[in-house]
Amino acid sequence: MAQSQRPSSLFRNLSAKIAAIPMILTALVIFVGCTVWTVVYSFTKSRMLPKEDFVGLMQYERLWATKRWLVSVENIAIYGICSLILSLVIGFVLAALLDQKIRFENTFRTIFLYPYALSFIVTGLVWQWILNPTFGIQKVVRGWGFEDFTFDWLANTDYVIYAVLIAGLWQGTGLVMALMLAGLRGIDEDIWKASRVDGIPSWKTYLFIVIPMMRPVFVTTLVIIAAGIVKVYDLILAQTSGGPGIASEVPAKYVYDYMFRAGNLGQGFAASTMMLVTVLIILIPWVILEYGGKKNAS
Repeated sequence: MAQSQRPSSLFRNLSAKIAAIPMILTALVIFVGCTVWTVVYSFTKSRMLPKEDFVGLMQYERLWATKRWLVSVENIAIYGICSLILSLVIGFVLAALLDQKIRFENTFRTIFLYPYALSFIVTGLVWQWILNPTFGIQKVVRGWGFEDFTFDWLANTDYVIYAVLIAGLWQGTGLVMALMLAGLRGIDEDIWKASRVDGIPSWKTYLFIVIPMMRPVFVTTLVIIAAGIVKVYDLILAQTSGGPGIASEVPAKYVYDYMFRAGNLGQGFAASTMMLVTVLIILIPWVILEYGGKKNAS
């Protein structure tokens, strides 16, 4: 009986499965195929053009012995951790404030979300002007009489990555706010009424009831933020060009420069492979916990 039902399940929604075949083949050929091709040629001595001159782990040894790569890894770690935490916190706080049915909510929501409509190139240039010590915030504050005020993060090798972080948060926090607000609007009003009747403070309601109920929203938001962190390139290019020196280098810029400017495909492939490995290290445990837990529960 079970065997007779199995073929019928295979042909269920057959038209939808057939329609998905081109997309599946495209993903397999372009994404998986190109990924495998990149990993394979990262073990070669390819320069301007790919060639099958395998040199083992030489490209990876050179990669991790290069100061520029080490600086870029440190910068993406700082930018990524701070961006994840701050964008979630700021976005959720803004969403919670807007969820109080305040006046001019639509206006505030538009103002907060508007920077996300800009490209990272525009954002980088705008914040380059704002943070420029010659005519930016430092110049304005000193013009008010505070001659000792200093805010030259773009010219400071220790703080330049935080100047980039400010620009990234300004652009991306509005999207996080919109996602969180949509999640908050999906919370049943009876939950709020029950918490008020029981005398539970609002912060405890958010922390122990609302946030756990918004777990899918948080997961989606984290994926979107993480994708933006891994591929951050144009913001760096527009705001600092990786400077001063190599102080604001990131892996994506390292890969681009070695592949298209230095003409060293092998080194660029090795760097991009390390970026892929980093993503997999983060993604695989999450997939196991997320879907493995559901499977065990069922």
